[in-house]
Amino acid sequence: MILKTYNLNENIDAKIFLFHGVNDGQKEELVENKFKPMFGDNVFKYYEKEIFNDVENFYNQILSRSFFEKNKLIIIKDASEKIKDHIEILKEKIFDDIKIILISNILDKKSKLRNLFEKDDDLVSIAFYNDNNQTLSSISKSFFLKKKISISQESINLLVNRACGERKSLNNELQKIESFLLNKNKISIEDIHALTNLSENYSINELVDNCLAKNRAKTIYILNENNFSFEDAIIIIRTFLIKTKRLIKLNQSLQINKSIDKTIVNFKPPIFWKDKELVKNQIKNWTLDKTHKLIEEIDKVELNIKKNSINSLNILFDFILNTSKSNN
Repeated sequence: MILKTYNLNENIDAKIFLFHGVNDGQKEELVENKFKPMFGDNVFKYYEKEIFNDVENFYNQILSRSFFEKNKLIIIKDASEKIKDHIEILKEKIFDDIKIILISNILDKKSKLRNLFEKDDDLVSIAFYNDNNQTLSSISKSFFLKKKISISQESINLLVNRACGERKSLNNELQKIESFLLNKNKISIEDIHALTNLSENYSINELVDNCLAKNRAKTIYILNENNFSFEDAIIIIRTFLIKTKRLIKLNQSLQINKSIDKTIVNFKPPIFWKDKELVKNQIKNWTLDKTHKLIEEIDKVELNIKKNSINSLNILFDFILNTSKSNN
């Protein structure tokens, strides 16, 4: 069946859900706020490729009836058409206290997986579209109100415009701002400009892009030519996260398009012409599996930086130098 996010409450008894579409931020929020609180520590995440590497083990883990894990939430990321047959099997076998959420990118209306969920009353399909500016403005205001941070409407508008209709991008910027604020209770529009405008903070943008493109000599040159601070370290590692997540989307599109040039041309938000060669090299150097592992490494580095502010730049530079090494 097809549902909207706002009427999910009345159908929470369904066992298997398909979240598809472009709004990754809203998908994550729904999982975090609506589903995870019901399952505590019994949340298990898989990428679809992991499942197909060992299908038997996946079934055993889902269908086992451990005393301590009767309630389970199974999250399957990067779901595609390949998993359709397994969903048809699992919907007949899983117990009522198990829920499965498939997280997918955009699915065409002709998608067999999407059609399965939309036509079967025991399955739930929810599409996630880009947010409008009013929604993103409301999210921003709620964030700053909760943090008791004073901010102008002009600054809110700037944040919303730079999110380009993507809640996940907005949330990334808000996390970046939260790290920057520390014990402050006010933020100016100049701060917002400095923190969110990568085109103005050229050195950081150039550093991350060249590192991901494995341009090691250029990466080292940028490190040597700039005097980065602790605040910069936070911004740099968050920039790595944003651009690496973009790489995941690019790799997912590449699997469909089979052409790097077509993938880059059709990507939203658009990639500027001057960045296309760098992005092309990034795609060539980072497979989908490697990119997912890099996300995990970035999360660890960010946590380490926040715990060790005195050594933050050493931690960051070690990460950058290791990441920029050639695959050969």
